[in-house]
Amino acid sequence: MADVARLAGVSPTTASKVLNGRSDVGARTRELVLGVMAEIGYKPTAVRHEQARERTLVTVLDIVESRYAGTVLQGILMAATSARAELLLRLPPGEPISESRQAAGAWIEEQQASGVVGLIALAVAVPDSVLGAAEDLRLPVVTIDPIDTTESRLVSIGSTNWAGGRSATEHVIKLGHRRIGWIGGPLGSAPSLERFHGYQAALDSAGITPDRALIRHEAFSVEAGQRHARDLLSSGERPTAIVAGNDEIAVGVLAAAKELGIPVPGELSVTGFDDTPQTEWTTPRLTSVRQPLVGMGRMAVETVLGMADGVQPASRHLQLATTLSVRDSTGPAPSS
Repeated sequence: MADVARLAGVSPTTASKVLNGRSDVGARTRELVLGVMAEIGYKPTAVRHEQARERTLVTVLDIVESRYAGTVLQGILMAATSARAELLLRLPPGEPISESRQAAGAWIEEQQASGVVGLIALAVAVPDSVLGAAEDLRLPVVTIDPIDTTESRLVSIGSTNWAGGRSATEHVIKLGHRRIGWIGGPLGSAPSLERFHGYQAALDSAGITPDRALIRHEAFSVEAGQRHARDLLSSGERPTAIVAGNDEIAVGVLAAAKELGIPVPGELSVTGFDDTPQTEWTTPRLTSVRQPLVGMGRMAVETVLGMADGVQPASRHLQLATTLSVRDSTGPAPSS
């Protein structure tokens, strides 16, 4: 490597950056160094090892099997591959890391020692101990769909959740629905609350008073959606439309409607959120608010690698636009 640097007239550090595929090297310099390597037949055996240690990312998540997580991970993996970075998956750290700043610091140092240059948290809370230790040790952290959007130390990437919740609700209102239920995720989830507030805003704008009996919050799961939908649809004055906080919940609503013999969309319209691939597999196909999930994953990688190189994002909270994908699960409100 010293010979390559000397013959190319660059520093050993610059030559190493070219070897490892770093982006912070000019095109002419890169071409010159690669030419010298080819000329003298330089073929290092440890390129892959050095590259992995220099460009490794950790993604922390706890719901690997969900379609949402899988689609976001696809974007993360694609972007990491393009950047020649290794990608490691981790479950959220438990005690004592989540409780002790000292233990969290040791965990962060262990990651850095193995070549980790950035941390991506996917829809999980980042413990204060980990966030503080990462800040102390200058390990950049980016979170996707954070549980808490008020933490000023976090760089977050999400979508326009409020606008998405409103657009789904406005869609069924335009179809004539007035008894519109809501089944969302946990109240402690910022994305779920933003979507719920969008639902409320659409009802308010249409002059519809929200019926608290039609509103449920629990978990982003098929089971929760099915259970709450079964309850709502078995009541005396059941809703003619249900706006779900995500696609998993919406799938549960469809299952409950089928179980109770309620045709969709003939007597019940259903919307989801995320627009995961399963929306095309349901019967009927699911109307859903599209989050650019792959794009969110890509942006997280680009942002955290930029931060690792000393480039701070223009905003601490980045939001990508949502759009409504209308399919077969929504239709005109049934006549009285």
